[in-house]
Amino acid sequence: MGLFDKLAGWLGLKKKEVNVLCLGLDNSGKTTIINKLKPSNAQTQDIVPTIGFNIEKFKTSSLSFTVFDMSGQGRYRNLWEHYYKEGQAIIFVIDSADKLRMVVAKEELDTLLNHPDVKHRRVPILFFANKMDVREALSSVKVSQLLCLENIKDKPWHICASNALRGEGLPEGVDWLQDQIRTLRT
Repeated sequence: MGLFDKLAGWLGLKKKEVNVLCLGLDNSGKTTIINKLKPSNAQTQDIVPTIGFNIEKFKTSSLSFTVFDMSGQGRYRNLWEHYYKEGQAIIFVIDSADKLRMVVAKEELDTLLNHPDVKHRRVPILFFANKMDVREALSSVKVSQLLCLENIKDKPWHICASNALRGEGLPEGVDWLQDQIRTLRT
């Protein structure tokens, strides 16, 4: 079996595995997004708040993603840093309708970007400005401005407007992330 796996890898038939951290404040839609990215027969009907973290898997045409869906509750955010070294990419989810906590989201993002295990690596970061279905939601451009994303110069990043409940914006974001991961591996 080992020989077959090696041969499949050389021929590009075996999907490359990548570890992704899914971060963001509680109630931003992280678990709902990851659930929507899984095949429909593997999706969960009832989404409950994440305690600690969940590990989920989904695949694209060329990559197999293992996603560490981290709780965004204040008391669990200090767990995030224990997984930074393993992460080859980051998905950061923002509740674009929660204007009051946008400052907290920015603080958590700044803490992430300045952590030694992230600061000196070219880890691609995909931002989902989620909950675009909510009437008061800020545009992805406005979210980008409030989080000062233009200041991120040493890492590839991209922001997508999304509606996790319907899956809108998710394929575009994952396509971008897949392209970045493939680019960084070559």
